[in-house]
Amino acid sequence: MNTLDAMHVFARVAELGSFTQAANSLGLPKASVSGAVQQLEAMVGTRLLQRTTRRVSVTQDGQVFHERCRDLLDDVEDLRTLFQPEGAVLRGRLRVDMPIGVARHLVLPRLPDFLAAHPQLDLELSSTDRRVDLVREGFDCVLRIGPLGDSSLVARPIGGCELVNVASPAYVRAHGKPTRLEQLAGHRLVHYVTTLGARSPGFEYVDDAGHTQFLPMAGALTVDNSEAYMGACLAGLGIVQVPRWGVAERLRAGELVELLPRHKAAPMPVNLLYAHRRHLPRRAQVFMQWLAEVVRPMTVPLARGR
Repeated sequence: MNTLDAMHVFARVAELGSFTQAANSLGLPKASVSGAVQQLEAMVGTRLLQRTTRRVSVTQDGQVFHERCRDLLDDVEDLRTLFQPEGAVLRGRLRVDMPIGVARHLVLPRLPDFLAAHPQLDLELSSTDRRVDLVREGFDCVLRIGPLGDSSLVARPIGGCELVNVASPAYVRAHGKPTRLEQLAGHRLVHYVTTLGARSPGFEYVDDAGHTQFLPMAGALTVDNSEAYMGACLAGLGIVQVPRWGVAERLRAGELVELLPRHKAAPMPVNLLYAHRRHLPRRAQVFMQWLAEVVRPMTVPLARGR
């Protein structure tokens, strides 16, 4: 068995955690699968898998090797499909990242249809509020909301994410519904920061001249992720500023109340990002086109310069 085939076998064992299941899925004898892994271990000079009578686990060296192995196998697949026609079957691993709210409210409900249309794709979906390192962590593309900070990446603009000010009905009953900015002095904001310990700038809004301003506000709670942010709002702990697409249903159902509609934060840019490459894999191109079509109807036009 050549080295590339052995790497493919090892990757399947690592992902399934079983020599038997890997052998069955590849249509190979179990002895051939075991021999392929031993061949790789001899070549790299370290143990890649820890074998016990009950299970197979990847060693620390094996985890590093597995990631590099998958990258190489994906590159080989890219070369194999480089000149295939547009209608050819998409294959291989696709690793993408997007904010939690986008994944939950926009992408996951539509994802079954996409995966059914491309059953040979192996999709790894990361949804986190932190900004992943696209290159170092091996992502094919990321959907990012907010200002772009890395000029080494290619950005494909989609539109703007409209933000709204909302609070729970319980909060409004307890504290009243502000209709003017000066009334916010008597209200509470749930503060959101990317890193606990950082200072929240306060309530964000666009003034009559079109400039972004921040109004310091009181608040008993600071959070560092979107799930806790919305949970705090629903619990009546204060006002939050969130994407409209994530709260539209709750607003219609009366579970949330929109506040100060004339004093909202400016829409945040929404971009698809990917690394500079001479050839972007077709599976990534197709997914990015699909993702843009899913997200774009929920966006608003951005003012020039944003």
